[in-house]
Amino acid sequence: MSKRRLTRQQAWRIGKIQAERAKRASKRDAATSEMQSAGELGPEQEGLVTAHFGTQVEVEGAGGERRRCYLRANLEGLVTGDRVVWCAGDPAGVVVAQLQRHSELSRPDPYGSLKPVAANIEQIMLVIAPLPEPHANLIDRYLVAAETIAIEPVIVLNKTDLLQRDSARRQQIDTLLAVYPTLGYRVLYTSSRRGGLEELRATLAGRISVFVGQSGVGKSSLINALLPDAALRVGALSQTGNKGMHTTTAAQLHHLPSGGSLIDSPGIREFGLWHMRREQVEWGFREFRTLLGHCRFRDCQHRREPGCAILQAARAGAISPARLDSYRGIIASLEES
Repeated sequence: MSKRRLTRQQAWRIGKIQAERAKRASKRDAATSEMQSAGELGPEQEGLVTAHFGTQVEVEGAGGERRRCYLRANLEGLVTGDRVVWCAGDPAGVVVAQLQRHSELSRPDPYGSLKPVAANIEQIMLVIAPLPEPHANLIDRYLVAAETIAIEPVIVLNKTDLLQRDSARRQQIDTLLAVYPTLGYRVLYTSSRRGGLEELRATLAGRISVFVGQSGVGKSSLINALLPDAALRVGALSQTGNKGMHTTTAAQLHHLPSGGSLIDSPGIREFGLWHMRREQVEWGFREFRTLLGHCRFRDCQHRREPGCAILQAARAGAISPARLDSYRGIIASLEES
């Protein structure tokens, strides 16, 4: 799929930013070479990127110590979860190489270029909440992204305490989530205020997971409940529209007492799939897979075509209307971009 077309002003701005980055990277490389020549850097060792801060990353060494590090000029794309080779220094170390990733979660930026969010993850925890109000299209976008990169997704309904006295909202949420267990997706119910996080802890144990979801769904609050020493900043919903306020500005990795690690990613209100092809989106819907290739027409769009296997399954109740609407909404967004 082609990238979004840039305006002349956008292209000029991107070119300027890239030139400035290249200039800064050249200065960093020169400074690093001087430090190495002067013997100011320690020996090379493997480490784990635990946070990203602009031109620096936080790296964890084999002993568990964490140190801010500069990056070599050719390492601009590092993200939390990356395994790297680095050298300790004072006051900052230097990352000299990136080790191969076995997985990564990415999303497109406003210009259609893919931007990694986290690396080497084994599980995606999609956190939703009664407020900000969840919708099937957002959930399905994350699930399609997870299916495409073959990383197990788990849906986490947080802030369940808000449903105790709101039967109408509870019914709405129950209806929204009812289809996912039938497709093989796990759904966990949590509340950082009322405890009961044992199932979540068990799901996270021994695995490298990433929390994703809209701002305001309580990702940071959940981590604070799981790891009180993390003391992450949390925020209330905005007064207009019950939308989340950004409190996590950089993805950070935390180790769990039961083993495994958890990455808290910045919240986003939408998750674009502009970089995907129609065939990838189709495969991302589990219930479509056995039907693909069985439509009468090879280029079937699954809209109104006669002999469409997807539409026949939907009429028979094998595909939910909400999931079919999500698929059509995602495909429409691909066509628009």
